[in-house]
Amino acid sequence: MDDQKVSLASLFLVYLVLSEGRCNVGDGSTDVPGYKTRYVEVQVDHFSFANSDTFQLRYLVNDTYYKDGDPIFFYTGNEGDIEDFVKNTGLLIEMAPRFGALVIFAEHRYYGQSLPYGKESFKDPAHLGYLTSTQALADFAVLITHLKETVPGAANSPVFAFGGSYGGMLAAWIRMKYPHLVAGSLASAASIFQYPGITDCEAYSHVATRTFQRSGAGCPERIRSSWDVIQDLGKTDAGRHNLTSMFRLCEPLAADDMPTLVNWLVNLWMIYALTDYPYPADFLTPLPAWPVKEACHLITSHEDVLSGVAAATKLYFNFTGQAVCLDISQPYYGGLAWQYQACTEQIEPICSDGVNDMFPAIPWDLVAFSQACYQRWKVRPRPYWAVTEYWGRNISAASNIIFSNGDLDPWSAGCVLKSLSDSLIAIVMEDAAHHLDLRPSNPADPPSVLKARAQEADIIEKWIQEYHLTT
Repeated sequence: MDDQKVSLASLFLVYLVLSEGRCNVGDGSTDVPGYKTRYVEVQVDHFSFANSDTFQLRYLVNDTYYKDGDPIFFYTGNEGDIEDFVKNTGLLIEMAPRFGALVIFAEHRYYGQSLPYGKESFKDPAHLGYLTSTQALADFAVLITHLKETVPGAANSPVFAFGGSYGGMLAAWIRMKYPHLVAGSLASAASIFQYPGITDCEAYSHVATRTFQRSGAGCPERIRSSWDVIQDLGKTDAGRHNLTSMFRLCEPLAADDMPTLVNWLVNLWMIYALTDYPYPADFLTPLPAWPVKEACHLITSHEDVLSGVAAATKLYFNFTGQAVCLDISQPYYGGLAWQYQACTEQIEPICSDGVNDMFPAIPWDLVAFSQACYQRWKVRPRPYWAVTEYWGRNISAASNIIFSNGDLDPWSAGCVLKSLSDSLIAIVMEDAAHHLDLRPSNPADPPSVLKARAQEADIIEKWIQEYHLTT
């Protein structure tokens, strides 16, 4: 599939995005029971005096269990509407009664309703250039300061950051950057090492393949064998007609659609591994319990390889049976804001060799990737800046961060999997997918997740005690 190399350069913008940004500004109401919507004014640019523009950053508050002086649990919002993260994150509110905690979910700039320039926010690089992780962390620091100044009894409350995926990275970084504001962090599925030069780009693909192997003997091999079949069928009109019918696509495949089809399928298997939860969930789309196991059963039970692959594809995109056809042109992740971030500072290379994994051979091509980003956004990526800004692998000077990861999650390949000190603590959860510990408790949660949540709560309690001894 060498002819698809450049077309696949944008493939690995894969990252979890729950919804695209909305342009409306709410009236204080929210669709999430128990939470109130609030706003704080923040600078568009925290790091220079050339731009004095400000905007309203949205955050959600639950004070049901809060007692004066008790901790603030602060979710560092990531790439989506903050209400979606509240709905998919149960740990903070489940822990809140034990600690008397005030629960805050802060929205990331350029997502949801927190648009610095409203509908003009994505107009051009001049408007969009303030979308960086460092600016977002500064927003959160301003909000934490605001909370401590305005919430009764919160002036001496310890703040603990929580986050999953990119939000987990932000949770770790805000403790590293603003330790005087944040007493500790729980960074789940925080791939802070998934950057050029510090993690092998093939590591992600290896973990995804391992997750499929654990769910069905021979499953990765069947997926691997499907790529040549798809490529051969794509060479003829009759073959493409067969593919269109088999996958029930909305539009007939043309020859130049073949790279898009391959992109679509590669991303499908990667996201399957991310969302391999032990119960039915609709994190990105409605799926059954243990979806990888269900997909592998379909893949291996069909005599014909492609029939099995097509059946597993329909399971993901049409589990509810409501889809009339499948549209390969529609991404199932990534609003405009994240696509921009993935083209600027959040460069997390993923590649595959087609031998030690179940994917086609796709090299990491920074030149092609950079060109695709420039064509789309008129910006060039800075692939090594995040390593400079956030310390690379040398984070031993940091403290009070829990790094939790599920061993089914491909992003764990770029995460902290071993404790680095007494206060940089790694927790690896067996049979757990992407930040499962943060999700609402479920009777089907594996024992490793129950143990992790108990350990996380005990560690936070210890850090609260230490905080009060030093303040």
